[in-house]
Amino acid sequence: MYLLTIRDGLQTRHIGPYTSPRQASDDLDKLQASFGEKATWQIHRLESPAELHVPVPGRGDTEPVAV
Repeated sequence: MYLLTIRDGLQTRHIGPYTSPRQASDDLDKLQASFGEKATWQIHRLESPAELHVPVPGRGDTEPVAV
């Protein structure tokens, strides 16, 4: 899953989720006309909690990853 974040001055908008970065990019093309020239944007990959665990050797279970 992906999330589009647009910052325009003091305002931040989070739009999504999207199943691919291409979908977020297509939506960004449509939305850019409604934001100022200095607006910045990012496409973030959302991670599920299961992806943030790593196997622990010798224990057979997982442990959270420090981020």
